[in-house]
Amino acid sequence: MRLLLIEDDIELARALRRDLAEAGYAVDWAKDGVDGAFLGTEQPYDVIVLDLGLPGKAGLEVLGEWRASEVHTPVLILTARDAWHERVDGLRAGADDYLGKPFHMQELLARLQALTRRSAGRASPRLRVAGLTLDEDRQCVQLADGTECSLTGTEFRLLRAFMRNPDKVLSKAWLTEHVYDQHAEPGGNTIEVYVRRLRGKLGEHHLRTQRGQGYVFPSQH
Repeated sequence: MRLLLIEDDIELARALRRDLAEAGYAVDWAKDGVDGAFLGTEQPYDVIVLDLGLPGKAGLEVLGEWRASEVHTPVLILTARDAWHERVDGLRAGADDYLGKPFHMQELLARLQALTRRSAGRASPRLRVAGLTLDEDRQCVQLADGTECSLTGTEFRLLRAFMRNPDKVLSKAWLTEHVYDQHAEPGGNTIEVYVRRLRGKLGEHHLRTQRGQGYVFPSQH
């Protein structure tokens, strides 16, 4: 899952990037509102974390531009704890959630998971499709027979992308955009390699090749 972090506090941003990456997000970081506004419009993010007090262009202005341009990516805004009016203004401008600073990382992760579940039309904290149950906190998957399989970071992000989009044809380009951040340089056959690894762990029937188009994760098997 690809996430855009727009935060000008370098120390905080570095810590967030590290923790978010460990939690299974491919993170792009913008240090100001100008670059953040551009990335949020041009790249296919699954969720955005937006600080309001940004140099170059204020967070509320960035958010307003996105919503006016029909960018519907879920946005969680960060704001000072006592600035209640900023929270209200942010929600009115189109934010989906907010979190006051300082905050605990576990709360941010829980709120992001809730946002992405809602955007996918899913209420359960566990992702269950075709007999598989994905544990997003522990980054592992349980098979239909109860066997638990560990996953590498890339395997987890790839399987989550498939399970969030069952029965859809997902191209290699789409998968690359949602599994890797902007600085990653995966090889031309990297997605194929990880699909083979997942098939070895889950079973061939869980990932079907659509020749010339990509892959499909069937909701029924």
